[in-house]
Amino acid sequence: MSVPFSVLDLAPVVSGSTSGQALRNTLDLARHTERLGFHRYWLAEHHAMPGIASSATAVLIGQVAAATSAMRVGSGGVMLPNHAPMVVAEQFGTLEALYPGRIDLGLGRAPGTDQATARALRRSPDALSVDDFPEQVIELRGYFGADSEVTPAAGNEPPVWLLGSSGYSARLAGLLGLPFAFAHHFSAANTVPALKLYRDSFRPGALDEPYSMIGVSVTAAESDERARELAQPQALGFLRLRQGHPGPLPTPEETASHPYTPLERQMIDSRLADQVVGGPESVRKQLDELIERTAADEVMVVTQVFDHADRLRSYDILADLYRASLEPR
Repeated sequence: MSVPFSVLDLAPVVSGSTSGQALRNTLDLARHTERLGFHRYWLAEHHAMPGIASSATAVLIGQVAAATSAMRVGSGGVMLPNHAPMVVAEQFGTLEALYPGRIDLGLGRAPGTDQATARALRRSPDALSVDDFPEQVIELRGYFGADSEVTPAAGNEPPVWLLGSSGYSARLAGLLGLPFAFAHHFSAANTVPALKLYRDSFRPGALDEPYSMIGVSVTAAESDERARELAQPQALGFLRLRQGHPGPLPTPEETASHPYTPLERQMIDSRLADQVVGGPESVRKQLDELIERTAADEVMVVTQVFDHADRLRSYDILADLYRASLEPR
């Protein structure tokens, strides 16, 4: 666990609460994890989902950057097919100008929502196409050039990352010489093949050497039993999303009383098997094995639990494990 650790936040809205409270929790978590020493803090773009409040990603990044002082802040990621590249360049050029050296621009090629919402975002069927993603990335980066007339993007390019859950963006990131972040929490079976493809495809560009990060769902608590209990609501929330019924993060009571079918229980068990869940020693062992197996340069942790205090405590445990890994043995 000696690689840098970072935070991925979806500003989760829990059952019985509000988007406003979710956003205030995001600012509190950002300040808390900065004090703990986490390297960067990314916000994810999703739309038309009652349980996620981070849809206005660039706006929220600005608020998090203002609430912190040194931590890198960025997008994990901006879903580029939803936006005109010039608008993204203006937004992130503004952020980089305001917080120089602290902003990251992570880009994804999926819409992050359903087709009707994607069409509403761009008001065009083009919002549904990801085939022109490489051209969009190149166009976007061009607006940051010194000879660009797009203010304040010109001369204010933050580090650009490509995000993915398959080999497509892995290969493109390698060919463009960009850092790459893989969504292990979405697609665990593809993690190692995608990272290998990224490294094999890498050509020097923005980076001289490949740099990879994996997104991992982690629920840490005082014991394995408590951690498994805390992880259940987000598993039920994911099940409802897959069934076409997205909603706020369920309460522990809702989770315990849900009438699971055998197939639903199998889906939840499969979902949790790809996550890091446990007490401190279990979490350390699982993360050590994952880092060794993937050779990731950095780990970005997403923790979705019902109670905000439990989420803060999960990151406390991770920070303690990280500090312990750096002590001489």
